[in-house]
Amino acid sequence: MSAAYDQLLDATIRHVEELKARGVRFLSVSPKNLTALQQPQQPQTKPAPTVGVVPHCGTTVPSPGSVASPPKAGSSPEAEIAAFAELRERVMVCVKCPHLASSRQNVVFGVGSINADLMFIGEAPGADEDKQGEPFVGKAGNLLTKIIQTMGLQRADVYIGNILKCRPDTPGQATGNRKPTAEEMQTCIPYLHEQIDLIRPKVIVALGATAVEGLLGKTIGITKLRGQWRTYRGVPLMPTFHPAYLLRTESLRDKRQVWEDMLQVMEKLGLPISEKQRKFFLKA
Repeated sequence: MSAAYDQLLDATIRHVEELKARGVRFLSVSPKNLTALQQPQQPQTKPAPTVGVVPHCGTTVPSPGSVASPPKAGSSPEAEIAAFAELRERVMVCVKCPHLASSRQNVVFGVGSINADLMFIGEAPGADEDKQGEPFVGKAGNLLTKIIQTMGLQRADVYIGNILKCRPDTPGQATGNRKPTAEEMQTCIPYLHEQIDLIRPKVIVALGATAVEGLLGKTIGITKLRGQWRTYRGVPLMPTFHPAYLLRTESLRDKRQVWEDMLQVMEKLGLPISEKQRKFFLKA
């Protein structure tokens, strides 16, 4: 057997054991896939075709090398949906960072419309996101949702993701989060690149200093950089403060600065802006 096959087998076994530890007692595997899994593995000189094992949580374990090429611009909606689904399958069983894969409860792929004009990118999932498998669902997520709604949009209209798809492990800590390392972000960011290339948003908003660092590298700092347009993978990018920062400071000035950044985003997207919206978070 190839080394890649051994690694995939080990990862699958670990994943099944984690499901068992959580109380899952049954896995759904189609007869076709079960037959394929029972066949002896032959040495191969090219990537094997996809063999899917569908666990209880509905994810699919693809064979090594079964990476689909992203659809070309102008391709059918069906092709784009299929490519996005294939990407999600690969991300959901990723074990490139063994320490993160072993400690996570859920992979946090992303949420929203794959046709979104606006994409929000954070650094990594926290405890709430790891538990629910969805980005920005805790207190900071609730604030982000309010910001989106104040822009005249709904959460389902945009796409929300992170650079890291797994919560950074916190060994020895019962609570709290840690900043993802540069190596972790570098390992995981190709998945984000695929998401961006498939969604093709008109604007990206980078939430917080760590997200900006992961996307743009070392910068002059989020305080000086926020509000200034950058470009990422050919897409206009607006750096701004993370919602969690606004919750910590409770500063009207900081809230106004973030809102000024969102007004720029709205203008870039051609969204209507009322006089009331322009005056949000200004002192009376």
